Parts: sequence; structure tokens; C-alpha cells
Amino acid sequence: MKRLSEIGIGKKAIIKSFEKDEIFIKLMEMGCIPGEIIGVEQVAPLGDPISVSVAGYNLSLRLNEADQIFVEEVD
Repeated sequence: MKRLSEIGIGKKAIIKSFEKDEIFIKLMEMGCIPGEIIGVEQVAPLGDPISVSVAGYNLSLRLNEADQIFVEEVD
């Protein structure tokens, strides 16, 4: 399992779990739920934030947020 912050641009992954419960509710409200496919669309020039597609829309996440999402990369 990897962290979302380790997934490259253009790659997709399935959300598996979260590291901390505090961020879990915030991310679930944004559509980041276990089992959902998430794709990394863009990374800012300095690496933070990243743009992801999840649940049919685009979302910007800070690296510290992406670092707390565990995913399994898909082909």
C-alpha cells in the first residue's frame, strides 16, 4: 500500500484507509471514501497542493492531507 502523495501524475488508485481519524470526516465529506477510485491530475510547480479527481469532480489537496490517505495503485 502507498500514500496518495506517492502516486504519480496520471495514475489512478483505490482509497483503502486513512492514517488519522481527524482528517477522515473532512475527506469523506469531499468524496474521499474507502473503495473510491482517485486519480492524480496535476501537481503544483513547488509540489503542493495536488489536484485529484474523485467522485466525479476535481479536488485540491495539500501534501500533508494526501500523505494521510492510503491507496492501492491500479492499472
